[in-house]
Amino acid sequence: MEFSKINEVLATTREGQLLHDLMSMLYPICRSITGEGVRETLRQLQQHVPLEIREVASGTKVFDWTVPLEWNIQDAYIATTRGERVVDFRKNNLHVVNYSVPVRGTFKRADLDGHLHSLPERPDWIPYRTSYYKENWGFCLTHRQLSELNEPEYEVCIDSSLQPGHLSYGEVFLPGATEEEVLISCHVCHPSLCNDNLSGIAVATYLAKVMQKIVRRFSYRFVFIPGTIGSITWLAQNQERTNLIRHGVVLTGVGDSGNVTYKRSRQGNAYVDRAITHILNHRVRAHRVVDFSPYGYDERQYCSPGFNLPVGCFMRTSHGEYPEYHTSADNLEFVAAEALQESLEILLHAIHVIENDARFLNTNPCCEPQLGRRGLYRAIAGQKEGAQKEMALLWVLNLSDGQHTLLDIAERANTPFEVIHAAACALKECNLLEESRGGRP
Repeated sequence: MEFSKINEVLATTREGQLLHDLMSMLYPICRSITGEGVRETLRQLQQHVPLEIREVASGTKVFDWTVPLEWNIQDAYIATTRGERVVDFRKNNLHVVNYSVPVRGTFKRADLDGHLHSLPERPDWIPYRTSYYKENWGFCLTHRQLSELNEPEYEVCIDSSLQPGHLSYGEVFLPGATEEEVLISCHVCHPSLCNDNLSGIAVATYLAKVMQKIVRRFSYRFVFIPGTIGSITWLAQNQERTNLIRHGVVLTGVGDSGNVTYKRSRQGNAYVDRAITHILNHRVRAHRVVDFSPYGYDERQYCSPGFNLPVGCFMRTSHGEYPEYHTSADNLEFVAAEALQESLEILLHAIHVIENDARFLNTNPCCEPQLGRRGLYRAIAGQKEGAQKEMALLWVLNLSDGQHTLLDIAERANTPFEVIHAAACALKECNLLEESRGGRP
C-alpha cells in the first residue's frame, strides 16, 4: 500500500476498540523493569507484530548505570493471624511496592507503618510505588483498608526473588528504502496501569501493524523498553547506529480523554517537532505544544547531550496532571477507545508528512502556467474546498524552487500538509513539477 493518500490508509485503521482489547489482555500482567512480566508482555505482542526479544544480563555496565538484578514475584499478602488476607497481591498487583525484597513473618501492627502506603485524599485508590535501586519492601493499599488494620499483629508474605537474570526489551524493525530510521519508543515497566503504560504499548503495536502494510521510504524501529534503564541500555547497546535516527517519538499516556500534548525534542525545532505541531494545528482543536525539559519519560535519555536525537514525546494529559496518575484508578475504564484511535490517527498523519515531504522544482517558473487548460481548475470547480485547493496549487508552484520542502510550503501557506501534497502530486502529473536532486529532507 502506498502512503501517498493518507485518507485511504486511515480508512483501514478504525481499530480503537481493538487497541482497548489489547490493553485488556495485558492489564493483569505484573510488569517491572525486569522479570517474567515484561517477557510475557512482549510474547503477547509477538502475536501482533514481528517483535524480537532482546536480553541484557544483570551486571552489564550501560554508561553510568548497571543493569539491575532481575525481580520476579509469585504472591504477596497481609493476613490476620487467623489467615484472612486483608491485602492481597492476587487481587491487584499494585498492592506490592514494585521490586520488594522477599519477606515472611509475623509483624506487630506498629512495625508495619513504614512499609504501608496509601492516599488519604483518595481513600478508595491504591497508589503505585517502586523501590528499584534500593532494597526495601512494602505494600500499597487503599486508605480505607489502612484504617481498618486494627489488630495487634499481622502475617506478612512477599514471595519474590531478586537475583541475577536479564533486562528484557522488545524491538520491531521494518526496513524501508533507506537505512535512515524513525524511532518509536514506549515503556513496558508498569504493572496494571492503563494510560501511563498500556496505552503507549497498544498504540505503538498497532502503528507497527499499519506500517508493515506500507511501502516505506524510511526504516522504522519500534522499541518496547523498561523506563529509564531500558532506554539507557538500548542506547548503550546501539550507540554506533543512533546516527541513523532522523525522527523519533516517545509514546505515553495516549488513551485518556484529555487534550493532546506534544513535548518538543531538545533540539526544539527538529523536523519531527515541526511535523507533529503542524498536524496538531490543523487537525486537533484543543492541544498544546510544550518545550523540552530534562524530566519526563525516555525522551530525556534520547535527548541527552551525548546523543541529542530528534525525539519528542507524544501524550495526551501530561504525567502527574491527572489525579488517576500512578494509582489503581488508571484502569481500563479511564482510557477510551476513541482517544486511542485519535492518537493513532494523529501519529499516522505525522508519518505521512515524514514519508512524503520533498523539495520540488517548478518546471515552468516564469510566471504562472495556465492551469485551466491542464484541467486543474476544472477538476476543483464547484467543490467546497476548491478555493483552498486552488491556493495550494499556487503556493506549491511559487515556492517550488528547490529550496522549500512541502512542509515549508504548508507552514507558510497555513494549509494542511495533505492538501499541499495533493497539489504537488497533481502538478507533477502535469509535468509542472519535478523532484529536485537531494530533495528529500
